[in-house]
Amino acid sequence: MADERSNQKPPVNMRGVMGLRRGGPPGSRPVEKAKDFRGSLKRLLTYHGMHKLSITIVFVMAILSSLFGVLTPKVLSRAMNILYDGFITIIGGERPEIDFNAILKILILLGFLYFLNAAFNYLQSYLMAGVSQKIIYRMRREVDEKLTKLPISYFDKNARGDILSRITNDIDNIGTTLQQSAVQVITSMVTIVGVLAMMLYISPLLALVVILSIPLTMLVTMGIAKRSQKYFTKQWNNLGDLNGHVEEMFTGAAVVKAYGYEDQAIAKFCEQNEALYENSRKAQFISGVIMPLTGTINNLAYVAICIVGGMGVINGTITFGDVTAFIQYQKQFSQPITQMANLMNVLQSAVASSERVFELLDEPEEEQNETIVPKPEKVLGEVDFEHVSFGYSKEKTLIRDMNIHVEPGQLVAIVGPTGAGKTTLVNLLMRFYEIDSGSIKVDGIDIRNLKRDDLRDIFGMVLQDTWLFSGTIADNIAYGSPEKDQAKVREAAQSAHIHRFIKTLSDGYDTILNEEGTNVSQGQKQLLTIARAMISRPDILILDEATSSVDTRTELQIQQAMEKLLKGRTSFVIAHRLSTIRNADLILVMKDGDIIEQGTHDSLMAQPTFYADLYNSQWGTT
Repeated sequence: MADERSNQKPPVNMRGVMGLRRGGPPGSRPVEKAKDFRGSLKRLLTYHGMHKLSITIVFVMAILSSLFGVLTPKVLSRAMNILYDGFITIIGGERPEIDFNAILKILILLGFLYFLNAAFNYLQSYLMAGVSQKIIYRMRREVDEKLTKLPISYFDKNARGDILSRITNDIDNIGTTLQQSAVQVITSMVTIVGVLAMMLYISPLLALVVILSIPLTMLVTMGIAKRSQKYFTKQWNNLGDLNGHVEEMFTGAAVVKAYGYEDQAIAKFCEQNEALYENSRKAQFISGVIMPLTGTINNLAYVAICIVGGMGVINGTITFGDVTAFIQYQKQFSQPITQMANLMNVLQSAVASSERVFELLDEPEEEQNETIVPKPEKVLGEVDFEHVSFGYSKEKTLIRDMNIHVEPGQLVAIVGPTGAGKTTLVNLLMRFYEIDSGSIKVDGIDIRNLKRDDLRDIFGMVLQDTWLFSGTIADNIAYGSPEKDQAKVREAAQSAHIHRFIKTLSDGYDTILNEEGTNVSQGQKQLLTIARAMISRPDILILDEATSSVDTRTELQIQQAMEKLLKGRTSFVIAHRLSTIRNADLILVMKDGDIIEQGTHDSLMAQPTFYADLYNSQWGTT
C-alpha cells in the first residue's frame, strides 16, 4: 500500500530500528541525554504520585537501613578496643583482663544492627519493586491504549523498530532505573552524610586524608571515562551495523544464495567485525584502567590512614578500635560516591527513555467526531465521492476534485499505473486518512459523521500484503468475526478453497502459525485472509489485488467463490490483472491522482483509451 505515497511521506526516523539494548560497564557507556531533562523528570515523577505512601515508607526504610549500616563500624570498634587493651596487658607481662561478657553484648548488638540493616534493606527493595512495576504497568497500558488511537499516518511516518523500541526497551529501562536507582540515591546520600559525620567525629585529621583523595579519584575517573566514551560510541554503532547486516543476510538467505552474494556478505561481515573488535578492545582497555587506578588511590588513602592512625594510637590521641572503624568508613565512603556518579548516567538514560515514551503519548490522536450518526441498521452500499481533494502533505495534492457515484451492489474496479492513487482511494474510504475537502458518503451519510468503528464494521478488506498473527489457523480465519463458530470457520475455508489444504496438516484447524506465517506458502496465506473476509460477511468489500499470489487454477476457483460473496454487495477491487475485472459494473481508470476514464470494459475498449492501452499491453495485442 505504500507505493501510492512513496514520494510524499515525510522522511522515516530510523533511530532504534534494531531495538538493541546497549549495555556496558557502569559509567562507561554513552548516555543519550534528554532534550528537556527537568520537564521530563518532573513528568516522570508524577507517576509516583499515586504511590506516595509506599514511596515514603521506602525512603524511611532506606534511611534507617543506611543509618544502621553506618553505626556498625563504630559499635565494632568498642569490641576491638577491649581486645586491644587485653592484648597490651599480655605484652606488658600482666594477667590479661578481657571482658568477654562486654564483647558478647557488643556482638549481640552488632548482630541486631546487621539484622535491622538487612531487614529494612529487603523490605524497601520489595516495596520499591512493587511500586516500580505498578508504574511501568500503568505506562505500558497507556502506551497500548495510545497506539489504538493513533492514525495510520503515524505508523507510516515512523519506523516500526523505533516504535517497538519505545514500548519495550525504553519502558524497560525506566522500570530498571526506578527499581534500583531511586533507592540507591537515598541510601548513597545518607551513607555519605552519615559516614562523613562519623569520620569527623572520630578524627578530623583522618577525615581530611579521605576527603583529599576524593578530587583525585573523580579527576582520574572523569578523565579516563571521557577518553573511553568515544570508543564505546563507535562500539555500539559497529554492533548495530553488524547486527543489521547479519539480520539482512539471514532474512534474505534465499536471495543471497540465488545471486551468489555469499563471498561479498562474508567480506562485509569480516570488515564490520574487525571494526567492532578494534573499538571494543580500545574501549574495554581504557575503561578497565579506571578500577586499578582508583583502587590505587584508595589504597594510598588506606596506607595514609594506617600511618596517621597508628601514630595517633601510639600518642594516645585515638583508640585502636576507632582506627579500625575509620578504615571501614573509608571503604564505605568511596563506594557511594562512585555509585552516585554512575547513577547520574543511569538517570540521564532513564529520563531520555521517558522522554521518548512521552513523545509517543503526546502524539495527536485521530480526531473524534463532533456529530455522531448511528450506523444504519441495513447498509445498501451506495457510495459517493463529492469534490474530494487530498494530499499526504500540504505541499502536494494527490487527488483533486474527485467525483464518483457507485450504485448499491455494483462491482467497481480501480486500475491504473503504480502511484496513480488507487490505494489512497481505499484509505480515504476507510478513514485511515482524512480528506482535505469535499465529502465521502455511504448511503447518503457523510462518513465523518460515523464512528470509525461503525464505519469500518461496514467494510471487509483483503489486502495484497497478507497479515497473519501467531495463533491457530481457526483463530486467524475468525479474526474478523465476533463469534468463533467452528462451523462458520470451516464454511469460509471451503469457500476460499483452503479447507482441503488445512485438513492435510497434522493438527488441522488447530495448527499454530508462526510469527511471520512462514510455515504456509504465500498463496495459502492469501487464501486464509480471503476466508477471514468471507466469515465476517461485510456490507461493502474491498479487494486489493487479492489473488496476486495464487496460481491460475486457484484464482479461477477464488473468483467463483468471490462471485458468491460479492453478490448483492458493493465491492471495490484494485486490480493489476485487468483480465480479472472484465465483468466489473464500473471501471475507474486513475492516473496521477485523477480519474481520467470510467465505464465498463466493453465501453472503454471500444475506443482509443488509456485503459485500452493498459489492457492490450498485458495481452500483447494492439
